[in-house]
Amino acid sequence: MMRFCGLLGQTLKHSYSPAVHGALLKQSGDYSYELFEVEPEDLASFMNEGSWDGTNVTIPYKQAVIPYCTSLSPAAIAIGSVNTIVRRSGGGIYGDNTDAVGFLAMLRQSGIVVKGKKVLVLGSGGSSLTVCHVLNEEGAGEIVVISRNGTNTYENLNRHANAQVIVNTTPVGMYPNTGKSPVELDGFPMLEGVLDLIYNPARTCLMMEAEKKGIPNIGGLTMLVGQAAGAAKLFSGMVTSGQREQEIVQLMQKQMENIILIGMPGSGKSTIGHILAERLNAEGNHRTFIDIDKEIEKAEGRTIPEIFEQSGEEDFRKIETKLIAQYGKESGLIIATGGGAVTREENYPHLHQNGRIIFIERDVNKLERSGRPLSQGDIQSMYEQRLPLYQRFADYTVQNDGEYQETVSQILKLTSI
Repeated sequence: MMRFCGLLGQTLKHSYSPAVHGALLKQSGDYSYELFEVEPEDLASFMNEGSWDGTNVTIPYKQAVIPYCTSLSPAAIAIGSVNTIVRRSGGGIYGDNTDAVGFLAMLRQSGIVVKGKKVLVLGSGGSSLTVCHVLNEEGAGEIVVISRNGTNTYENLNRHANAQVIVNTTPVGMYPNTGKSPVELDGFPMLEGVLDLIYNPARTCLMMEAEKKGIPNIGGLTMLVGQAAGAAKLFSGMVTSGQREQEIVQLMQKQMENIILIGMPGSGKSTIGHILAERLNAEGNHRTFIDIDKEIEKAEGRTIPEIFEQSGEEDFRKIETKLIAQYGKESGLIIATGGGAVTREENYPHLHQNGRIIFIERDVNKLERSGRPLSQGDIQSMYEQRLPLYQRFADYTVQNDGEYQETVSQILKLTSI
């Protein structure tokens, strides 16, 4: 008999849990998975009268559901937080915490060592309780919880400058409010690792700062999949191997990430983007193609040459950055940028946070120049100036001097989509 399960929370439209459980259910289709968006005043009704058989629990209900549970797992009791509840066949509600298993998987995957280390845990909610429990189990040294109020706050972080590991359990930097970080890492000279429970975007502002400093870091996707596998076992008895969990992590990464095309004006980015989207969509891997230059013209009601002539390059670049920020935080897109997008460093984190960036390299003599204001001058000099910037932004470089279809095949091979 199909069991009716899902995710309980207040705002869930951006959750990836349904996709993760969909991947898990390829092994066993004996439960459905829905999103249960419930306002705080309706929680009692949902818990007492809802028709669900089991559900994951997220912000802000991980502690609020505990009074409705007739029994709790040892982990839930020890942590004081619940992320999975199931109705017992004989009556009553059982509460468990599979986040602990998920965070442990995330910690193992990161390679970051916490034993004997001073760890700052940002946030004091249900996820923070889980993280602190696992850190204790793993033998962490001093564990300091940072919250907005109390003894240790964001205002007196300087007293913890000797922290060696930081774990973010807050929603700061989460989609759609990307580009924000709960702390600046310059104040932690002994930092050895950063773990951010956020999984959308794939790379938060905090993670990208750690990356820039060469500090090991990891996002929350491994934890999401790990806790989902634990929940699936409670929902239906389904056991998921560690190998299968990693396969699902990799699958989700591919589905979430954007493919970003950069390169000189006239290098074929738009044509390649269209072909790439067509091929992926034909294979059932739905992708929307976004041409940033076209989006600029649509937003402004003017052509690119008109914008340059009437407003100048500086205004054009500001408009361009705004559109890059808008689309760069989305997931599953193919984005062709304008040739000069790399000239503004602030565009890099917008593109990098959720995407793999591919430099489309083309012989300068083959570049299309008509209708491109900045391509009318010394194109060779422009190429030489921009080449280091393209290389700085890019994860991969693909040559586009032959057939477009061959270039697209190279991109698909590199990205393993």
